[in-house]
Amino acid sequence: MLLGRVVGTVWATRHEPSLDNARYLIVRAIKPDGKLLDTFVVAVDAVGAGVGERVLVAQGSSGRQTEATKNRPVDAVVMAIIDDLEVVDRDWATEDARPRRVKG
Repeated sequence: MLLGRVVGTVWATRHEPSLDNARYLIVRAIKPDGKLLDTFVVAVDAVGAGVGERVLVAQGSSGRQTEATKNRPVDAVVMAIIDDLEVVDRDWATEDARPRRVKG
């Protein structure tokens, strides 16, 4: 799965008929701390995500496992909107783990 942020929308008036009513989002990959990476993917939206939201994207054959994408020519799907996430900062030398929440 890809951790990402929705940065835009793609419109395609001519498309494969099985994708009628599909919404295409541009999702830019992010690090767990929220910093944007240079990679992006266009994904079908299965959960009603909007621009600016952090999301999880399933890719490959997993992208066709949601109700919105089953048996459709889809390689990536936004399948979750992230409410919150927690990153464990760990000093592996001392094994001191300090969980912290990463907001927005």
